[in-house]
Amino acid sequence: MTGHHRPRRQTPRGPFVLDTRELGRRPGSMRHIVTSAPAPNEMGTPMLRVPKGEPVELDLRLESVHEGVLVSGTASADLVGECSRCLDEVRDHVSVELRELFYYPDRATEIDDEDEDVLVVVDDHLDLAPVVRDALVLDLPLSPLCRPDCAGLCVDCGARLDEVGPDHSHDSADPRWAALSALTQAGSAGDVAGRETKEKD
Repeated sequence: MTGHHRPRRQTPRGPFVLDTRELGRRPGSMRHIVTSAPAPNEMGTPMLRVPKGEPVELDLRLESVHEGVLVSGTASADLVGECSRCLDEVRDHVSVELRELFYYPDRATEIDDEDEDVLVVVDDHLDLAPVVRDALVLDLPLSPLCRPDCAGLCVDCGARLDEVGPDHSHDSADPRWAALSALTQAGSAGDVAGRETKEKD
């Protein structure tokens, strides 16, 4: 632990901030909370997320322990995103488990005075937003699908393969052989012209 003082943390504000004063820092005291809060920002992954303002349902238990306040429960919300294969819209619902300890300020300094990731109760308030965000990122798939057997898009024209059928194809030459093909065609044309000249003679 270092000797300098850490700047005083500001009282958190926002829809995911919970008041813990009822617990009174009495170890063993508990409070059950069922509430809904709008997502302050998009929460999730680039391909699947809880939109900003979307209600997040919280079912929580706050328990006072010696070190701070233990928060456990679930967060549930509707999701929107894009299929990683065909880019069609994906809609889903998620429910994630939460379990985090928010330290009382005097206990937090005993953990690591330099660790900004330590969750702290500030002025009897705690902010669940980073906890919910991190839980969603860990739970959501990086490559969501509109359905498990989505065939994706044609790499040549971008058509949805589920719509155009299995016979969809393009006759495209490998560009690495394009120059050779052009020389071959030019050579064939020259041979034909030479034969025609001889026949005329």
